[in-house]
Amino acid sequence: MQKNPTTLYSDWKTILYEEFAKDYFQKLRFALAREYHQYTVYPKKEDIFTALNLTPYKKVKVVIIGQDPYHGPGEAHGLSFSVQPGIAVPPSLRNIFKELKADLNIKLPESGDLTHWAKQGVLLLNSVLTVKRGLPNSHRGLGWELFTDRVIQELNNHPNPLAFILWGKNAQEKANLLNGTKHYIIKTAHPSPFSAHRGFFNSKPFSKVNNFLVANRQNPITWF
Repeated sequence: MQKNPTTLYSDWKTILYEEFAKDYFQKLRFALAREYHQYTVYPKKEDIFTALNLTPYKKVKVVIIGQDPYHGPGEAHGLSFSVQPGIAVPPSLRNIFKELKADLNIKLPESGDLTHWAKQGVLLLNSVLTVKRGLPNSHRGLGWELFTDRVIQELNNHPNPLAFILWGKNAQEKANLLNGTKHYIIKTAHPSPFSAHRGFFNSKPFSKVNNFLVANRQNPITWF
């Protein structure tokens, strides 16, 4: 990871340029170099900024905020809640798909790869962009939170009103960075099996977001 990371090549690279020069990001860069050298870290270095690359700033319509990447082999590829093709769908994503099926009356998706969402303008952003194998939250506090908060602040200043889907307490804490009058904010329980029955199921976020987009003269998301 260079001062201005070469793996970030969308318009976000220019928007976030000053962030890469800050002291905290330089410390983060060195910490990650050490972590990737000593441990197995996910996702691969070249996939750290996949969300920002697949969903350029100018194309963002919807933002779904996750916590940190999946920590199992072959799962994470830089998109919150998404797994690589051919990987079994994790429990939280399985519940997301159940709600998607109930909300839009469609078949359950077979693949957990959400790249097709990202390419339509759904920014799948984790608060922390890396993790050690088998150790969830292991890179919490390294500095990623400062970086992704800056991303969210830039999104708050987006010329268009955006839809933000905040599942769970950690994501909902980001609401204080957002203008709730300008943007459409959905807050529910996290889709984890431990909390999905406390307000996530039957929340209909997908149809609500599409109704919001249409009302703002934007194309709805094809969620399936």
